[in-house]
Amino acid sequence: MAVATQSLQELCINSIRFLAIDAVEKAKSGHPGLPMGAAPMAFVLWDSFMRYNPKNPKWFNRDRFVLSAGHGSMLQYALLYLTGYDSVTIEDIKQFRQWESKTPGHPENFMTAGVEVTTGPLGQGIANGVGLAIAEAHLAAKFNKPDAKIVDHYTYVILGDGCNMEGISGEACSFAGHLGLGKLIALYDDNHISIDGSTDIAFTEDVSKRFEAYGWHVLHVENGNTDLEGIAKAIAAAKAVTDKPTMIKVTTTIGYGSPNKANTAGVHGAALGADEVKLTREKLGWEYEPFVIPEDALNHTRKAVERGAGYETDWNKTFADYKAKYPQEAAEFERYISSKLPDGWDKVLPSYTAEDKALPTRKHSENCLNKLAGVLPELIGGSADLTHSNLTEVKGKGDFQKGQYQNPNIHFGVREHGMGAICNGIALHGSGLIPYGATFLIFTDYMRAAIRLSALSQAGVIWVMTHDSIGQGEDGPTHQPIETLASLRAIPNLTVIRPADGNETSGAYKIAIKKAKQNDPTLLAFTRQNVPNLAGTSIEGVAKGGYIVVDSDGTPDIILIGTGSELSLCVTAAEKLTAEGKKVRVVSMPSTDIFDAQDAAYKESVLPSSVTKRLSVEAASSFGWHKYVGMGGDCVSIDRFGASAPGGVCLEKFGFSVDNVLAKAKALLG
Repeated sequence: MAVATQSLQELCINSIRFLAIDAVEKAKSGHPGLPMGAAPMAFVLWDSFMRYNPKNPKWFNRDRFVLSAGHGSMLQYALLYLTGYDSVTIEDIKQFRQWESKTPGHPENFMTAGVEVTTGPLGQGIANGVGLAIAEAHLAAKFNKPDAKIVDHYTYVILGDGCNMEGISGEACSFAGHLGLGKLIALYDDNHISIDGSTDIAFTEDVSKRFEAYGWHVLHVENGNTDLEGIAKAIAAAKAVTDKPTMIKVTTTIGYGSPNKANTAGVHGAALGADEVKLTREKLGWEYEPFVIPEDALNHTRKAVERGAGYETDWNKTFADYKAKYPQEAAEFERYISSKLPDGWDKVLPSYTAEDKALPTRKHSENCLNKLAGVLPELIGGSADLTHSNLTEVKGKGDFQKGQYQNPNIHFGVREHGMGAICNGIALHGSGLIPYGATFLIFTDYMRAAIRLSALSQAGVIWVMTHDSIGQGEDGPTHQPIETLASLRAIPNLTVIRPADGNETSGAYKIAIKKAKQNDPTLLAFTRQNVPNLAGTSIEGVAKGGYIVVDSDGTPDIILIGTGSELSLCVTAAEKLTAEGKKVRVVSMPSTDIFDAQDAAYKESVLPSSVTKRLSVEAASSFGWHKYVGMGGDCVSIDRFGASAPGGVCLEKFGFSVDNVLAKAKALLG
């Protein structure tokens, strides 16, 4: 590879800086300081080390790059433009932070080709990077052969002081060190400035020692502003260490080149201003008009196009040889990366009759996971130290540990937030893996940012949440979700499903697997307590979100709407009301999200507007249910915190009993 001369390197680095300066100035909004300070390390990385193909951003064996400090997004957009990605033109740079721009305020993977993950909430990106590295390690262990490496790439992350302050980075980086992810390399932009000013006011720990304690290989480039050789040597040294992730602390000056604002909080999150831009141009000898890149710089950075084509051509030859020698493995690998499901995969999902034994839906979940793992080896995931409560182990498949990366069972430890972002990274690796992460439903509060980002980023993760109500029991209100389901249902693009029994659990997994391959997340909420298998439930019904499980002759007098463990209460109450001469319909509503997406005619057929007497029954907040019960309806719900008692006692005391459902229904019927 041709290496730029020192003066040409400076020209390229300043091209990055001034694209950022000019874009932020035009937008009158943004964060110029990080791109100005981090431009040298980013240039060295992209110019001399990273393997990527600008003309095919999704080439499988590319190195992954994550800008965890996503507020410095112009750094990434400048790199994409300079290296020849078609997704970012100079006009896109000029439209930084504008409506429907390909250069939004923070990097968005669904908006800009070449952006691997959506970053901005600090610490999420480095945790996503751990997930990307896990995906690489897992696939390499499954598919590589001694004479053919078809999975062989690095994950590079640039993170900042803010990322290191956020707790999620500690969770994820601790886990990465434990796993010994040698192809994860993080460059820490150590510029000592955050929004409030010098980091000394809040952040004085020795980050290097912390990462050493995590089990990382740690290096320090003391002059990240101009020591390009030092940066290159550090990255090379990082690549030479194969049994540990590496953190390279690169000490820089935020806003480098600005005479009055460098090394101040003033350059972190605001445009420099016309006068300071002029002074910065003078100091760095930048004689070009805004958005003009010198031909020498562009000619050099665009060599990435030819390099990238060569990388991909070489890999294609490697894969062709692999395919000739190992056709079965190659076919499976191609299925993975095409995100296709094998024919008939869903036939393994169990179905049940009312005579089958009552079980918790978390047990039905375990049965589904283990059946699916037999036909979908791309399933990978686990629990945040609750494996035997969540029932998420794929039996007989082994644990994902250092040196055992081929195994699918991941033990995340007590790291819910880190687990969430890591699962997002696995999903966004683009290799067809289906990650799942599990904990108690209440602890989604610890990982809400990651769950929200899975929905925003179109990351096909399956969130497996158990102990879904006050039926959790003796652990008490700290562990009993009340408002949780309502708040999760409010997240756009997140499908929340609360199945009632075995059939509905199978239906929920069928939807979740399909959605994962379509790059959409699903959250499944399961019971701790036993629930009966009901005669009217079905896998197909779940696909409608809401459907009729018990019906009356003619127009019903009342409709009972149940979810999860409370559906059986509705069915039993309906039997008693019917015996008293009432016409009763029971609707199962495992997913309001899916039901809302049905056409108007179907929704009217299930919940006819002529029937105004409706009663929803769910052991959770009433928030959101009035949309379905209307002005003439009511809710059996819980709008206070729970209590410590056996689960059955909690449910009874809070009104989740057939008697109370009957009483509420009769009150509506008058």
